[in-house]
Amino acid sequence: MTPLERGQLWVMRIHALIGAAILLVIAAVADAILRDEIAAPFGSVLAPVLLILLYPVFIGPGRQFRAWGYRKDERDLHLGHGVWTQMQTIVPLRRVQHIDVSQGPIERAFGVCRLILHTAGTMHSRVTLPGLSRETAETMREDIRAHIRQDLA
Repeated sequence: MTPLERGQLWVMRIHALIGAAILLVIAAVADAILRDEIAAPFGSVLAPVLLILLYPVFIGPGRQFRAWGYRKDERDLHLGHGVWTQMQTIVPLRRVQHIDVSQGPIERAFGVCRLILHTAGTMHSRVTLPGLSRETAETMREDIRAHIRQDLA
């Protein structure tokens, strides 16, 4: 399987840092409240939260990044991801109804974007492949469009 672009690792790290920062602010507020209310020692909430956040911020993104991969053949797009629960998804290209290429500000800063495939059906009808270069995502989009047009003809 083809790995994701290296910039996606930084995107994953930054998303983890943003989530951790929010939790740390909440923990700091809880710590201050407990200090005032029951004279709890400084760090009684903040320290455990900080320890718990070490994995999702420093270790998790690298493991998640390495777990992702994709492969496109002439009929299907194969995706694999997941550290604890491994997911293998096969998207038949004939079932794709439309395709988006999306890029947020953090992704743009690191030169990656997402390919989003919308398929027929209601449950799990949206499949996202993150961490592609803009060129790769647009090439895949055009290849899939050509495949869809060929099936309609």
